[in-house]
Amino acid sequence: MNSTLRAAAVFLATGAYTGFFPIAPGTVGSALGILIDRGLRASGSELVYGIAIVALSVAGVMASQVAEKHFARKDPSHVVVDEVAGMLVSLYLIPVSWIGLAVGFFLFRLLDIVKPFPCRRAEKLRGGLGIMADDLIAGVYVNLLLRLASLFWPALLVAS
Repeated sequence: MNSTLRAAAVFLATGAYTGFFPIAPGTVGSALGILIDRGLRASGSELVYGIAIVALSVAGVMASQVAEKHFARKDPSHVVVDEVAGMLVSLYLIPVSWIGLAVGFFLFRLLDIVKPFPCRRAEKLRGGLGIMADDLIAGVYVNLLLRLASLFWPALLVAS
């Protein structure tokens, strides 16, 4: 692979280099996911948001695979594209308030660390798919938890 493509893959895999943050790079990557969420919501299109998740996830699998070779280790901590995509899945199609955004962020970080079934199993998949899959599953869990919690805690959602 030529150096330009490798550099682009590392840039994407590290979440525009946020993965190099010295403390809790996964948390910083998740915060980047929130910033991207805010931008995608500003587009006003759920379709654009959904396409962005799919595109980032597919590109993330490929970029993570390259990054594993670049950093010469399995699931390197600098790779945070999985946290970015997982955070986007966590918030997709939910009109969260700022409280809901904070709760979603906290829940995502918790599930990303705890790795409930089948996240831990998905993490064992090879290459970029293993890097991405557990966070995407955690994102689905958080999305469902936010929907359920909002039934009992309406402040999680933006008033319509």
